[in-house]
Amino acid sequence: MTKVQEINFDGLIGPSHNYAGLSLGNIASSTNAGEASYPREAALQGIAKMRHNIDLGLAQGFFMPLDRPNIAWLDQLGTTIESSEPHVRAAAYSASSMWAANAATVSPAQDSEDGRCHLTVANLQTMPHRSHEWPGTLAQLRLVFANPDHFSVHGPIPSPFGDEGAANHMRLCPSHGEAGIEIFIYGKSGGPFPARQHVEASKAVARKHGLQDDHVIFAQQSDKAIAAGAFHNDVVAVANEQVLFAHEDAFEHRDDFYAEVQRKFPQAEIITVPADKVSLADAITSYLFNAQLVTLPDDGGMALILPTEAKDNEAVWTYLQELVSGNGPIRKLCPVDVRQSMANGGGPACLRLRVVADPDAVDQRFIATPEKLDAIAGVVEQYWPETIMPEQLTDADLLTSIKNARKALLETCALTDLAT
Repeated sequence: MTKVQEINFDGLIGPSHNYAGLSLGNIASSTNAGEASYPREAALQGIAKMRHNIDLGLAQGFFMPLDRPNIAWLDQLGTTIESSEPHVRAAAYSASSMWAANAATVSPAQDSEDGRCHLTVANLQTMPHRSHEWPGTLAQLRLVFANPDHFSVHGPIPSPFGDEGAANHMRLCPSHGEAGIEIFIYGKSGGPFPARQHVEASKAVARKHGLQDDHVIFAQQSDKAIAAGAFHNDVVAVANEQVLFAHEDAFEHRDDFYAEVQRKFPQAEIITVPADKVSLADAITSYLFNAQLVTLPDDGGMALILPTEAKDNEAVWTYLQELVSGNGPIRKLCPVDVRQSMANGGGPACLRLRVVADPDAVDQRFIATPEKLDAIAGVVEQYWPETIMPEQLTDADLLTSIKNARKALLETCALTDLAT
């Protein structure tokens, strides 16, 4: 009998983590542009979150940071670290692959026609600093999920259709190991910020994954949410097994969408957070919905793994305490400190990619254990820069130290096959 379960793969935060304010529509990223970042602290916070999840009894994996700065990308642009414009240089240095929710869209084997888990790498074409991630991410995905009996890893959806991966994808099911419905959330252009997920990209992913029409829903993210800074759906909604947890203003045609959910998955339990209890602004700044909604082992119910910012927001925390005190499925609140990631616009859910699979079918080098995390933390403490200011990105010594830090990490994790 296979041991199918949900594995959360977290992106290890790379040594080039900096605040250049590159993500238009991401309020936190824009607000903190130009500030000092703390790569070592950021990576250790991410490792601590993984330890926390393992302690909860959850399956945990990780992805390596990509090689940064991306010299090959700069070469394609006809420039170098020294001669490039500051915004281009910052894009080459970006550590944004840490937000693994944007690595790919994942459909478990239980949902697909051929009985394999399908992953389509996201093209991330809307933002220049993320548009050059996919080749490195694809190479890593094909290593992690190399077993052809269990996985099929697809290349990116072609331009001009923007695809942002699992951050705009949700799944409802009786349990992780059973077939369910997959929900693809897309945006439409309009307002001050771009919509990053194109409906044609979502449709293409569903086709490539072999999903049946009666088990798929395409729904539009609300223009209001995008304009308020919800650049991905996972900033205003999250799902786990039979539960959909969303803000009142998350979806453009909410009643029609909910009716389709109930029709295609009658077991769905929809929890809508009213705007008069938690405003859209509070939901976005606290990243209430950018939480990991997880099923605890041994019939422990569900837990929300939240950023500590949610606890700091009085309206959000009051609502959450009322939520878990009732008889609903969400029973536990687990605040975690990921402030360095939050300051660049990514909460606990941004940092992880959910993959329902047998952990034994995955390349074991990417499965986290306390011992591996100890070793990774040791590398981070020794090699990761303590702080980076954006103006340091022309510093040759910084470039060398960042390259050496990643090299040491790959050697420690026996993953030198990702060195180039």
